[in-house]
Amino acid sequence: MSKKHKSGHHAESGPTKDAASEPMSSKHYDAELKKLHEELVRLQQWVLHAGLKVCIVFEGRDGAGKGGTIKALTERVSPRVFKVVALPAPTEREKSQMYVQRYIQHFPAAGEVVIFDRSWYNRAGVERVMGFANEEQVKKFLNAVPLVERAMVESGIILLKFWLEVSPEEQARRLSDRIEDGRKIWKLSPMDIQSYTRWCDYTKARDDMFKYTDSAWAPWHVVNSNDKKRARLNTLRHILDHVPYQDVPHEKVKLPKRDTDRQAPADTVKFVKEVY
Repeated sequence: MSKKHKSGHHAESGPTKDAASEPMSSKHYDAELKKLHEELVRLQQWVLHAGLKVCIVFEGRDGAGKGGTIKALTERVSPRVFKVVALPAPTEREKSQMYVQRYIQHFPAAGEVVIFDRSWYNRAGVERVMGFANEEQVKKFLNAVPLVERAMVESGIILLKFWLEVSPEEQARRLSDRIEDGRKIWKLSPMDIQSYTRWCDYTKARDDMFKYTDSAWAPWHVVNSNDKKRARLNTLRHILDHVPYQDVPHEKVKLPKRDTDRQAPADTVKFVKEVY
């Protein structure tokens, strides 16, 4: 596992672009991603075979690339095994529950990898910065969550926590791109606009979160996400390196013969118009 992070080690403005790093070509990225996807399929088979319980938490500033990284992680595996949890704002009933209660019901059972696209750490981040939780609630959460995570790990859950860190310049570029691109406008919420102006508040919240919740049994792993392609590859590689797995023995699949007397649907079936 990685060494424990100290809050003083996190630069105030986040990572800077490495001038020496050349942009990764799409061809190189696709080739490396294909290798990682093949390994993830092997991991999936082992998770099912051995009954592993894996929980992966993704946190980070708005525009840090959580969604794209999760998509890269899940696009070639089964959604029945790799389950993404992205909870909406809590209902009135959920607000009256113990804070982590609505997250616990999504924890993995045997043979599952549960991926949280934002998690219980909302309390230490957006809820704190935007005033949805007071300082007393935040302090209680920060003191209690390492104990909850220790109980998770002791129950057999493999817990990985990622923080995707992006520079203010790159965040501004990505959020502006969402405004201009009709395919991405749904990603830009009113909360994103409000949080954009509170960079320093989020920096303080992040550092407090690391200080209290970066434990020996559930450390934070920080990903420099200024380069999306490298961030995705590095995160997938890290997961594969930190979830132990083996190849599951299986016989090579061979397609049998089949009856092909009738191939086309009946004439009465309505076909989709071939526009393209």
